[in-house]
Amino acid sequence: MTKVPKIIINYKTYEQSTGSKALKLSQYAQEVTDETGIEIAIAPQAVNLAQICEAVDVPVYAQHIDPITPGGHTGSYLPEALIETGISGSLINHSEKRLTLADIDAVVEIIRKNNLTSILCTNNIKTSAACASFEPDYIAIEPPELIGSGVAVSQANPEIVENSVEAIHNVNKDIKVLCGAGISTSDDLVSAMELGADGVLLASGIIKAEDQKQAMLELVDKV
Repeated sequence: MTKVPKIIINYKTYEQSTGSKALKLSQYAQEVTDETGIEIAIAPQAVNLAQICEAVDVPVYAQHIDPITPGGHTGSYLPEALIETGISGSLINHSEKRLTLADIDAVVEIIRKNNLTSILCTNNIKTSAACASFEPDYIAIEPPELIGSGVAVSQANPEIVENSVEAIHNVNKDIKVLCGAGISTSDDLVSAMELGADGVLLASGIIKAEDQKQAMLELVDKV
């Protein structure tokens, strides 16, 4: 493998990645990064962002940002508030937190203006090509039916990865592509890279592992 993969662990709202367990998981990500030289980036819940940004040096991403300005938006995620925690960027339009096209465009622009990293999630080839016009830093292709299934998209449907990479790069060659949904092993990571992806976005394969740090080490074992 000639390029270093981008690896992002989405904490979602699992019990194993909440509160003090989120901090410990983040420390594991830092330790694996230091030990292997392969950076493990993380996306904790919003309530843990400030503490975790203070505790580790690996990139920390928000799971979601709302395209709002300061004011009466109870329950929303204000960009300024999340950015102040020290995040490196944000996931956008995850299948569990969908946005309209107008809101996707607005959030990507907010992130760009603040010199942060945007990771835009999509679910199929056509959507990936359309979203490439927003010029995010990364597009993560995640077929919803495979999320949390333990079946990697790079194994179950390799064509969607290859064809998404091609469709995205036909619009903008600078956008990097991540492979998501069902990723859990080093073989999954290697397969994704061989199909043209620049890395992976994963969750349960690490979060639900009995030994989370060992699962991270095994993920990068063949890189």
